[in-house]
Amino acid sequence: MKACSQSSGQPSRQFGTFGGTFVPETLMQALAELEHAYLTLEGDLPFQEQLSHYLKDYAGRPTPLYFAKNVSEKVGCMVYLKREDLLHGGAHKTNNALGQVLLAKKMRKTRIIAETGAGQHGIAVAMAAALLGMPAEVYMGVEDIERQQLNVLRMQLCGATVRPVEIRQGQGSLKDAVSEALRDWASHSATTAYVLGSVAGPHPYPSLVRDFQKVIGIEARQQILAAEGRLPTKILACVGGGSNAIGIFHAFLQDDVALIGIEAGGKGEKHGATLSKGSVGIFQGALSYVLQDDFGQIQEAHSISAGLDYPGVGPEHAFLKTCGRASYVSITDDEALLGFRMLAELEGIIPALESAHAVAHLLRMKLSSNDIVILNVSGRGDKDMLLVQKLLEEKR
Repeated sequence: MKACSQSSGQPSRQFGTFGGTFVPETLMQALAELEHAYLTLEGDLPFQEQLSHYLKDYAGRPTPLYFAKNVSEKVGCMVYLKREDLLHGGAHKTNNALGQVLLAKKMRKTRIIAETGAGQHGIAVAMAAALLGMPAEVYMGVEDIERQQLNVLRMQLCGATVRPVEIRQGQGSLKDAVSEALRDWASHSATTAYVLGSVAGPHPYPSLVRDFQKVIGIEARQQILAAEGRLPTKILACVGGGSNAIGIFHAFLQDDVALIGIEAGGKGEKHGATLSKGSVGIFQGALSYVLQDDFGQIQEAHSISAGLDYPGVGPEHAFLKTCGRASYVSITDDEALLGFRMLAELEGIIPALESAHAVAHLLRMKLSSNDIVILNVSGRGDKDMLLVQKLLEEKR
């Protein structure tokens, strides 16, 4: 195991050379206010007790660590699934949304905005805002709205307004939704809280979101020790912006455990996986790996999964890749479809297409009978059923 020297105390302004704050001056005060509020409430017992209450009694934590017997027999080692798909809302996004919306309420903000790709973060924010009595507006690319109609309806039923981001502003996907949300926040930060959905963006978001998601790894570590009496040999998680992966990786950073992030490779060589094929650059407020051309122009990412077609990645992942503590691979759309079907057919668990990328990589790994693998099922696949049906029909 390669160790990385990185502070895990206060929110890190940088992760090695990555991270930082590269934003217009109009956002600097809002980011400083957010950091101050988070540092103040991080050690505030009533705030932490209230958040723990919502995570347990509203969201359903802890989520199970499930021994997948049939998958284990297929791949030849012990495979456990961390069942974030069973969290209220259907994905790990609920952890962060509850934390940030509660933080916004403590900051006396009166309006919530967010971005979403596959819709799971949007749903989580809409639910948390409804729970805490705050109006919410969610920016979503028109391409993603088309792919994720069910999630759009769920957001609207919870009272959120979905703001379409047109193709003329970009591809009409996640990166464009982030850009529009940042523009909104820059104009209304006095009254508005921007609930960013991943460990990307300017400081303090990469650390703040990680700290709301690290409950995944804390639970998984305790659960695997109780079940097996030892730590896993490998942990797998899909990576778009990277919050579910950092969430489960964080508790194992100091252990001799292989951490493997699985990115979306789209249709193959011409479709990027940011950490596998990108280069270092500044994107949406932070220095990290980015899909860009030789002139620094951002390239579009493509994936079967609306939650993974993001041309950037969280700076902590860039740091973990560079220092060798974690490794990152890519999976094509076709491989992800196979992973999606395999988990459903063998275990009766329908994963989100994002999580299916991690399942697909499990199927192609060389594993021994001594291995114990934890695979983070970051979300459930209800939202993807119509898309998968269409794609499978096209293949016939």
